[in-house]
Amino acid sequence: MNIVYAAENSSIASLLAEYLKRDINPRELRISEDPEETGSFYVGWQFARYRLSPAGAIDPA
Repeated sequence: MNIVYAAENSSIASLLAEYLKRDINPRELRISEDPEETGSFYVGWQFARYRLSPAGAIDPA
């Protein structure tokens, strides 16, 4: 389990890169808070959208 301590583009890009098994440029991410869960974020990259949970799990949104 990867725990996210800060919503920094670089740390979120690292988690997403690990999940997708490809390089992700942090400047390409669109990050917004998930109003349904504290500490959760929506991550947009290219044409895809993902949800990052407080525990660091990434799922398609």
